[in-house]
Amino acid sequence: MHNQTSEPQLNSVSNIDKLDNHKYLNLSWLQPLILLAPSGIWLVLLLVLPTLIIFQLSLVPNIRPGDLVNPSGIENYLRIFDPLYLHVILRSIGLAVTTTIICLVLSFPVAYWIAQIVTKRWRNLLLLAFILPLWTSSLLRSYAWITILRPTGLLNTLLKTFHLQPLELLNHTPAVLISMSYSLLPYMVLILYASLEKLDMRLLEAAADLGANPTQAFWQVTIPQTLPGLTAGSMLVFITALGDFINPELLGGASSMTAARLVYNQFLGATQNWGFGSALSMALIMLVSMAIALIIKFGEGAPQR
Repeated sequence: MHNQTSEPQLNSVSNIDKLDNHKYLNLSWLQPLILLAPSGIWLVLLLVLPTLIIFQLSLVPNIRPGDLVNPSGIENYLRIFDPLYLHVILRSIGLAVTTTIICLVLSFPVAYWIAQIVTKRWRNLLLLAFILPLWTSSLLRSYAWITILRPTGLLNTLLKTFHLQPLELLNHTPAVLISMSYSLLPYMVLILYASLEKLDMRLLEAAADLGANPTQAFWQVTIPQTLPGLTAGSMLVFITALGDFINPELLGGASSMTAARLVYNQFLGATQNWGFGSALSMALIMLVSMAIALIIKFGEGAPQR
């Protein structure tokens, strides 16, 4: 009799446990939604919806403030392929790529030195020194470079002191590259430092024991280990440089028209063509999105065996 009464009790307890587990599983999908809700609402309101509005405007040719929004085609997108505007976009890409290369070349030795050579006592202080320029306004930094690079500025004054030929950099492409590289260099250094700090030095020692020279060890051991950091830093600098407006506007002059300045002119300049400006904005968004997708898919490469 005791066994017969205990079995139904055990079955009822197991059924209750199953119901509790079932309820938990049914409610478990709410937990990530609750955690993601604040940032998700923020992104929808301030990123997704504005992007959809810009896309809608991009389908309206020659729309101005106050006009009725009536999407009618892709005329604005076809206008981008005009040689004049295409040249501006290619110039912007060229400036962004050049800035990325400059930052990469300058940042890698510095980040390697801080991560692997400098003692831990001084690492945080040196990283703080690289972050300090970011505490000031980008506009203020651009005006500082104007003071340095103008014909009567600090650089040419020093060159004249040593009886050297003055340089005409302001309102030319080199001034834009100098200012953009200076502004974005700390980001590249920080990202590369985070990657180089995890570098496994035992692999470099093993490569040296196997007869690899420093150049071979660098390309076959160091670069593969730091490839995620190189990719992330390059993408951050490229995307930021591609959309930079302040440095080309203040230091480039009329000869350094970029895509960001072209978009600005369409919205707030004399032309006031919001449709074409929206099409240019969407083209840049799609360009950056494709670059990020390619990096995610092929950036890390196939695992070596």
